[in-house]
Amino acid sequence: MTEIQEPVTPAAQPVEQPYEYVRTELAEPDWRRYPGWQDVTESEWRDAQWQRVHCVRNVKQLKALMGDLLEERFYEDLVADQREMATMSMLLPPQMLNTMAPDAGSDPVKVTEAFYADPIRRYMLPVHSDRDPAWPSHPHSERDSLHEAEMWVAEGLTHRYPTKVLAELLSTCPQYCGHCTRMDLVGNSTSQIDKHKLSLKPVDRQDAIIDYLHRTPGVRDVVVSGGDVANVPWHQLESFLMRLLDIDTIRDVRLATKALAGLPQHWLQPKVVEGLQRVAVTAQRRGVNLAIHTHVNHAQSVTPLVAEAARTALDVGIRDVRNQGVLMRGVNASPAALLDLCFALQGEANILPYYFYMCDMIPNAEHWRVSVAEAQELQHAIMGYLPGYATPRIVCDVPYVGKRWVHQVAEYDREKGISYWTKNYRTGIEHSDPEALRRRYPYYDPISTLPESGRRWWTEQGA
Repeated sequence: MTEIQEPVTPAAQPVEQPYEYVRTELAEPDWRRYPGWQDVTESEWRDAQWQRVHCVRNVKQLKALMGDLLEERFYEDLVADQREMATMSMLLPPQMLNTMAPDAGSDPVKVTEAFYADPIRRYMLPVHSDRDPAWPSHPHSERDSLHEAEMWVAEGLTHRYPTKVLAELLSTCPQYCGHCTRMDLVGNSTSQIDKHKLSLKPVDRQDAIIDYLHRTPGVRDVVVSGGDVANVPWHQLESFLMRLLDIDTIRDVRLATKALAGLPQHWLQPKVVEGLQRVAVTAQRRGVNLAIHTHVNHAQSVTPLVAEAARTALDVGIRDVRNQGVLMRGVNASPAALLDLCFALQGEANILPYYFYMCDMIPNAEHWRVSVAEAQELQHAIMGYLPGYATPRIVCDVPYVGKRWVHQVAEYDREKGISYWTKNYRTGIEHSDPEALRRRYPYYDPISTLPESGRRWWTEQGA
């Protein structure tokens, strides 16, 4: 009798993937590689006050720090940008600057080239040669590109979404990002931008915000921002948060702070940790979801100190620490850069990858922005690698609309780079607008990403 052979199923074999995950443990770059920090001790480096005092605010201070490591051409490029293009003044904590070109060595030529190519330098310390030479600004760019100030219901309180508000407690940060969407208000004035100023005293501003929330029970979610909440004296911030938690209708509170990445030392101070625990315990007792939202754009920014600050916040009762990055050309606009960052955040620092916003249409930002089509391709490329709950959504913040997933576009003219979007709610300034929910709202791709015919069309419009 012939024996019947069972078919042999070949074992699954590893196959080459577009992206290969390799676990990379976090490391703090050695700050002593910079001549100006050669004698800085670890205890000094971990001290928040030392970090704030030693921020780099101008070219003279940068030169003193770098010694002979950077060629003069870089400084000339930087000065030209500050004079002609910059919408944000220079303010770099040592922690943030230390993550730039961490492995460049000591050869000035190589260090200079590494600085030019560095992704964090590109958005934290922009130079003139970074900018788009033909279209540095889109014709439809605006200082307040999201029209947040138009939707203020009290000074600094933007009521844009039906159930959510943004509370800007102050207009300063521990660090200034070149692409800041609130460049109209945040930071010091530059040669290009005379900043608007908040007029109320902080206590009066907070009183007005709390009063509005008491009178508006439809609001359940408050993003506490600025600026950056790390610049609010802790006793003032804790007092404001406790007043928020006293409002029965508030169910979600989010603290917005890039300083978790740019100045993690702030969030590791005992007085801040102890105060954060008091707020977190109160939020838990009252059934309010309390989270921290930070802003990290590249894996180099995720260091052991950043991870320690995030885990400390979770340990004392913060429900979630989430990241809202910004999608930027030359920084993170590739599948590998996004996935490297997300794995560093999620796998090594317990920070949930949450959103990547397309860079907003502010002046002189065209070299950073990507098209809607590019953003859609990136969203597709990162799917399937991360846990579903930790796969970030790439969103377009459409003026007068709000956040939309990039695949929600209603109509898209790729030749001219004009996309059209719809919405399902009215902003705070559209209660009496009968067309608000039927209108299509435009958004514009960077002109440099368009085909020749599209670029020619925009040139003719400009003429």
